[in-house]
Amino acid sequence: MEKKPHFVRREFPPREVSSVSLALLLAAVLLLNALLYLYLNKFYISSGRAETDPGLCSFGYFKLGAVKNCSPWLSCEAINREVRKLKCVGEGAVKKVFLSEWKENKVVLSQLTNSELKEDFLHGLKMLKALQSKHVVRLVGYCEQQFTILTEYHPLGSLRGLNETLHMPKYKGMNTWHRRLMLAIDYVSIIRYLHSSPLGTLVMCDSNDLDKVLSQYLLTSDFHVLVNDLDALPLVNRSAGRLVKCGHRELRGNFVAPEQRWPYGEAVPFEDDLMPPYDEKTDIWKIPDVSNFFLGHVEGSDIVRLHLFDIHAACKKEDPAERPSAQEVLDTYRKVLTLLIREAAMPGTREML
Repeated sequence: MEKKPHFVRREFPPREVSSVSLALLLAAVLLLNALLYLYLNKFYISSGRAETDPGLCSFGYFKLGAVKNCSPWLSCEAINREVRKLKCVGEGAVKKVFLSEWKENKVVLSQLTNSELKEDFLHGLKMLKALQSKHVVRLVGYCEQQFTILTEYHPLGSLRGLNETLHMPKYKGMNTWHRRLMLAIDYVSIIRYLHSSPLGTLVMCDSNDLDKVLSQYLLTSDFHVLVNDLDALPLVNRSAGRLVKCGHRELRGNFVAPEQRWPYGEAVPFEDDLMPPYDEKTDIWKIPDVSNFFLGHVEGSDIVRLHLFDIHAACKKEDPAERPSAQEVLDTYRKVLTLLIREAAMPGTREML
């Protein structure tokens, strides 16, 4: 009887292969987490999130561009002698703004145009000097006698033009949910800085509508946000019972906080003396609307909005005392950024594990 050939099937131990695969997967996850940590650490420090900025000069000094050494703020004499006006680039209720040149550097020269508002102009200068930091446009010089302020020039201009800038071919790669959320984080960081500034708790009063808010901030060439206009920054001193009012006229619309609106109805004519004062929580109320502008309508922005829904709902509480602090909003924004970057870097990892 003919014997049938006997084939022996070799079986590889599945458990060993599975263990090796799992070990490799875990190693990859740990590596990605380490890289993510290093990236975010670099993001918070080198992109302007650290509390100290080694690029800043000491009080009374400045430096522009790639220059390493700090120079004293320019005096009246130096401004008159060394600064050359090029063209007018803007005019508001308080001042006229000129693109100018100083030693081959583009700078911005602001001059008072309405003598009745000189106190506002000088207040803005005082704030600009006292608040020099990574959050504030760089002061180059000033002349109080001539009501002149000289600051660093940022060619991308105010945040009013953000969407137009992001649609330019040169910057289309920046038009992502990630970059837009980083800009929103910059904005909230500035609000946090003003609320805990060296001078105390300051309220951003030039913010009665979205367009006005955007005009107060600059977009830098490396896509960060700086506050530029500090003419209306009243001080809240809660321990001394000192609250603020943003101007002497009636404020209307849903953009301003409920406590900024006339509380006595249409039947009672507005009187500034009867208008109750308020605190810095008016700035918190406006954060969701400003952030909504930052996020735009790019792929992924709705996912970001979903993650920010709860903190934005808290910002819109009718009672100012129930709204979060700027620090709490900032912490939430950073956590959302970290979470979304991790999910983008490791899609499906949770399911694989």
